[in-house]
Formats: sequence, C-alpha cells, structure tokens
Amino acid sequence: MRTSAIIAILALAGLINTPLQAGDADAGASAYMAKGCVGCHGAAGKQPIANYPVIGGKPADFISAELNKFRKGERNNPIMMPMAAGLNDADVANLAAYLAGQ
Repeated sequence: MRTSAIIAILALAGLINTPLQAGDADAGASAYMAKGCVGCHGAAGKQPIANYPVIGGKPADFISAELNKFRKGERNNPIMMPMAAGLNDADVANLAAYLAGQ
C-alpha cells in the first residue's frame, strides 16, 4: 500500500473517532429560556410542575440522546416531540451543555 493511502486512511480514522464538539452552556441557557423549556422543567431544569422530569444535572450525552429521540420520533410525547422538532444539532448540544451544568 502506498504511503499516501495509509496516511489518508489514518486521517479518516482519526476523524471518525473524534468526539462530538461540546455545546456552549451560555447559548444553552439562552435557548432554554427562549424555547420555553423553563415553562415545564423550571429554572435550571428542576421541575416546578408535577409529572415533568428533572433534567437539570443529567449528563449531557443523556440529554442529547433523549432530545434526538424526540426529534426523530423514536420517543413519543405529545409535548416534547413538537418542542424538539424545532431544535437543530447546535441547539441540542447547547441545551445539553447547559443542563448538565445545573
């Protein structure tokens, strides 16, 4: 195998194994308020209303995974599905970063 091919393969392998970029917690705090999350999950995700889960302090990868399940329709909830549908990948990462720090 030629050296250039080996370098290309190693470079691609490095890209595949690179972790996803962490979100911006400050942008996540702004999005949390602007997108209405606070209405059900409360300040810092601490649940002011019965039957709404505490999401503040959960690991960022858990928050991201759950939001993505709602976005894809893999997790069914009549409130969260439309809320999550309006999120882009950066929103999800930012919200996860903010909530993980609470």
